[in-house]
Amino acid sequence: MMNDEIILSYLEELAEKLEILVRDENINIEESSSSGGLCRVEGKHVIILNSKALIKEKIQVMITSLQQFDLGGMYIKPVIRELLEGSVQV
Repeated sequence: MMNDEIILSYLEELAEKLEILVRDENINIEESSSSGGLCRVEGKHVIILNSKALIKEKIQVMITSLQQFDLGGMYIKPVIRELLEGSVQV
C-alpha cells in the first residue's frame, strides 16, 4: 500500500480534475472535532481540510467528499478507486 501523503496528493489531483478547490485551513472552533468537509462557495465546490487534522482524517474527508460526485467516466488510479468505492480502508 502506498503512503498516506501520496494517497492524499492523488485525491487532491482528482478534486482538481473535478474543478473542486481543496483548502487546508486552520479551523479554529475549539469544540469542533471536525476534520473538514465539502461545501459550496459562490457556486463552486470547495473541500476544506482542517490543517490540524491527522493525514488519515484528511484522506477520509477527501474520500467522503469525492464520493458525492460522478466519477464513472474518469480514469482514477486503481488504489484510489478502491478507496472511493470502499473496498479498501486507509
